[in-house]
Amino acid sequence: MPRFGVSFSTRIATPADLERLLPLVRELWKHEHMEWHETRTPAALARLLGDDSLGRVWISEDAGRAIAYLALCFGYSLEFFGRDAFVDELYVDPAYRSHGHGGHLLATVDAACPALGVRALHLEVDHVNERVKGLYVRAGYKDHERFLMTKLVR
Repeated sequence: MPRFGVSFSTRIATPADLERLLPLVRELWKHEHMEWHETRTPAALARLLGDDSLGRVWISEDAGRAIAYLALCFGYSLEFFGRDAFVDELYVDPAYRSHGHGGHLLATVDAACPALGVRALHLEVDHVNERVKGLYVRAGYKDHERFLMTKLVR
């Protein structure tokens, strides 16, 4: 059963939320052992917050405190006949985990997809992270017997 306080809310983040989001993004990157860049990471987030053609970021707050976020980035797919999107990042403050906040963010994005023209959602999860995989399966995501491969273009 989700546990949400009276002052809990979720909304689309704006460029004004950059400084409130950065500590959460930093924590996710630290947890995932991703290399933080002092200028490039905030600049990339600022660009996403400021350009609706790239995607959206949702922020969850409790009593005005940022506790979770989800970054959705747009793409296009012939396989899915139009716009698709990647749940690029989902983070919930550890004090708020296991109370439905991640599922709430995923459901919020699902509900927004038709209006955004999104026909398919993708995400990645570590193979060994059974707890989070369970969250995604409950939200309707399926393993399609492929795996994500990445090549950095410089």
